[in-house]
Amino acid sequence: MDAESEPYVRLTTLRQLHQVMADMNTARSLADTLQTVADGVVNGLGYELACVNLVRHDGDLVVAALSGNAAAEALITGRVGSRESWERRLTMGEGWGDLRFIPHTEAWILDEDDVPTWYTEGPLPRFEDEWHPSDRLFAPMYTPGVQGNAYGELIGVISVDRPRNGRRPGAWGREALQMYAFQAATAISNAKLRANMQRALVRLEREQQALRASEESFRQAFEYAPSGMAIAEMGGDQHGRILRTNDALCRLLGRPASAMRRYAFSDLVHPEDIGTLLRTSAEGGRAELRLGRRDGTHVWVSLRNSVVADAADGPRFLLTHVEDIEERKRRELQLAHRASHDSLTGLPNSAELRARLSARLCSRPLAPTAGDIDALDAAYARHGAYGGHPAAYDADSHTTGLNNRGHDFDLQVGANGTMSSGYGAAGGYDGFDHHVHVVAPEGETDDGTKGLAVLFCDLDGFKSVNDRFGHNAGDAVLIEVAQRLSRGLRDGDTVARLGGDEFVVLADGLGRADAEDLAARLRNEIIQPIRHDGRAMRVGASFGIGWAHCGMTADEVLKSADERMYVEKRSRPKQHRRAG
Repeated sequence: MDAESEPYVRLTTLRQLHQVMADMNTARSLADTLQTVADGVVNGLGYELACVNLVRHDGDLVVAALSGNAAAEALITGRVGSRESWERRLTMGEGWGDLRFIPHTEAWILDEDDVPTWYTEGPLPRFEDEWHPSDRLFAPMYTPGVQGNAYGELIGVISVDRPRNGRRPGAWGREALQMYAFQAATAISNAKLRANMQRALVRLEREQQALRASEESFRQAFEYAPSGMAIAEMGGDQHGRILRTNDALCRLLGRPASAMRRYAFSDLVHPEDIGTLLRTSAEGGRAELRLGRRDGTHVWVSLRNSVVADAADGPRFLLTHVEDIEERKRRELQLAHRASHDSLTGLPNSAELRARLSARLCSRPLAPTAGDIDALDAAYARHGAYGGHPAAYDADSHTTGLNNRGHDFDLQVGANGTMSSGYGAAGGYDGFDHHVHVVAPEGETDDGTKGLAVLFCDLDGFKSVNDRFGHNAGDAVLIEVAQRLSRGLRDGDTVARLGGDEFVVLADGLGRADAEDLAARLRNEIIQPIRHDGRAMRVGASFGIGWAHCGMTADEVLKSADERMYVEKRSRPKQHRRAG
C-alpha cells in the first residue's frame, strides 16, 4: 500500500507477521518448514494462495508446499518446472525491489512454459491497481551472500496470488513480502543444515565401523557452520558448561574459544532471560534470548538445543545452534516504533497516547454528584456508619465493599480467596487487586488530591512561522518544541504529538497547583528563541489542563483538556498569545 493509503501499520498486522516468521524457525523438519512458509504467507501477509518452489539438486524447481487451496495442492504439489523457465520469469515484468511482478498484459507469454500453474478465475479489474486473475507475483529466496555479494544462490521462489483486499500490494505489502522471503530463505537453509547434522548424528550411532569418517564430517559441519555452534555438558553439577565452540560463535560474542570454555550459557545470558534459558536447556528446545558480548553489550540470538544421546549411556551432551537475529529484532522494533511514534519529532503519536491513557483508566461509574450525596445521606444514617460510610467489608459474606474514594461496588471472591471488583464493563478494567484507581482534584482550588494531569498544548504563532520562513523552518520549530517539552518532564511522564502544532503531556501524581506550575514552566521553555538557518524564531503556547479519572474514556479526557486550552487561549489578549 502507498503512503497515502497506508499512514501506519496496525500492531495486529505486525504481531501476525512476527508470529509467522517465528513459526518458520520452530518447524521440526525441512518439510514442516516449507509448509510453514507457505501457510505464513496466507495467514500473515493477506494472500489467498501461496506456493513454495524449491530448487532441487539438478537445478530445476519442484512445488514443495502450497497453502490456501486444497484442490491446487493436490494437483500441482510435487510437479517440477525447469530452471530455464523460472529464469525467464524472474527476468521479465516489473522489479519491485527483490520481488518480480508480471502483469496480466504480459502473463500470456508464460502460458506455454512448463512451470506448474494453478489458474484462477475472477472479474476483470475495475480500477488501475486492482488485482487481475492473470497477474503473477514472485519472491525469490537466496542464501546469505558472501565476500561482499548481496545475495548467494537461489534456493527457491515464493509465488503468491489473489490478495484478500483485491489490490496489488503497495509499499508496505511489498516490503513485508520481501522481508518474509529473506527470513524464509534463512529458515529453509537452517532446516537443511539441521537435517544434515541429524543425519550425521544418526550415522555416528549406527555405523560404528565408519566412526572416524563420521566424526570428521561432524567436525567440519560444526566448525564451518555459518552460524554459531557449541557443545555443552548435560546433567550433573556442570550442566550447561561449554565444552567446545566454533569460530562463528566466538566472533559473534567477541570471546576466544579458550575463554568460552570457562563459562556456561547461564553465565552469558542476559539476567532477564535466565528463566527462558533454563526452560530451553533442560530437555532441549528453542528460545530467543540475549547473550553477553565481551564488550558488555548483548546480542539477540535464536538458540536451539539438540540432545545428543548414546545408545548405551543415554543423553551425553547438548548440541547448541546459536543464530544471530539482532537485525531481525531491530527491524521488528523499528516497525513497531514507526507504528506508534510521530515520524518528525519521534514522540508517541495519537494512537500511542490514547493507548497509554486508556491503560490507566477503568470503566467504573463516576463519583456521585453533590445532589446524589445529599440524597444518600439519610440512607447511610439508617444503615450505620464505618468512618462515615456503610461497612466497608462484610466478614461473613465477603460481598460488599467501598473503594478508596468511598463509592460502592460489588466484590467477588474467587476460588483462591482473592477479591475482584464486579463493575467490569466491556473494555473496562475488571481486576480490583491489581488496579490503582485514577482520581482527579475536585473544584477549582487545590484540595490536596494528586491525580493524572493532561496538559493540552497548542502553539501560538506557528502558522506565521510556516508562512514567513517555510515548512522546513516549521518542522525545525516542532522538533525543538518536542525536545524542550521532553526535557521539562520527569521520568515516567509522557509527551505526545497529536498532529500539526498540538502536543499533549501526561503527568501523574500532580495536584492542581503542581499542574499549573508545570504548564507555566513548559510555556516559558517554549517561548525562548528557536534558531534555524541563522534566524531566530519564537512561538507561544496555550495550555489547557484536564484531569483523567476512572470512568472516563481517553477521548473524553483529551476533549476536556482541549476545551480548557481554547478557554485559556481566548482569555488572553492576542498580542500576549504570540511570543513573536
